[in-house]
Amino acid sequence: DYYQPEAYVPGKDLYIEKDAAINEEIDKLRHSATCAVMERKDVVVVSSVSCIYNLGNPAEYRDMVISLRPGMAMPRKTLLRRLVEIQYERNDVSFTRNHFRVRGDVVDIFPANNTDTGIRVEFFGDEIDSIQEIYALTGVVKAGLNHAVIYPASHYVTSPEKREEALMQIHLELEKL
Repeated sequence: DYYQPEAYVPGKDLYIEKDAAINEEIDKLRHSATCAVMERKDVVVVSSVSCIYNLGNPAEYRDMVISLRPGMAMPRKTLLRRLVEIQYERNDVSFTRNHFRVRGDVVDIFPANNTDTGIRVEFFGDEIDSIQEIYALTGVVKAGLNHAVIYPASHYVTSPEKREEALMQIHLELEKL
């Protein structure tokens, strides 16, 4: 990871823009470590410097997790909305980390903490018919699942309610100007 804060050098009248670059592998490992800490009690994390960055609010992060089970009542539209809320992006062409694709009643999700496998959710009406682990590259089914947990695509997720509250505060402050 790389972060250059914004700066101004008065002697040279030079402005330096802030800049950042995220290493995809380190980001995936951060998500994997977060998932392990959330799910298990026997976890030891050995970290890189990038892990000193704040994780955000752990309670909010946990509340944004999507838990899926076959037979569960959930319209496809609701799952798609929830995925967007936890910062996944829809891309029906390129299937990469932090993205999902939709084909009819099938939703493929490439979780933030995985490198080569995704989750396929098949719907029948407004109910989850089946959940499968798939190879991301080929789409071939690896295994059937009785439960899938989809963690947010970013550590900096916030609930729709908090987002709305922040927007209202911003509007109030702008009106005062």
